[in-house]
Amino acid sequence: MADEPSNGELGRLIQSLRDDMREDMGALNGRLDAVVPRDVYTIEKTQLDTRVTALETHREKDADRLTATRRWMIGTVITVMVALLPYLAMTVKGAGA
Repeated sequence: MADEPSNGELGRLIQSLRDDMREDMGALNGRLDAVVPRDVYTIEKTQLDTRVTALETHREKDADRLTATRRWMIGTVITVMVALLPYLAMTVKGAGA
């Protein structure tokens, strides 16, 4: 009987276990408060997907517009050079004669 804990020791152990459980439950509740509900997550993910799709579309339009601008610039430069080539040829011939 000497090895068995006294009633006071049992009471302290039980109280210690209760305190530990209370702390653990408080920590668990704190973590659960930080969790996003599934429906909120789904809505946010859908909105994010929509925004990403819109940005990708906008980026593709910008790339197409840039390509069109480059083609226009190249066409303009070639047209100006072709228009000026006879003038330059005559100027060089006139200076050489």
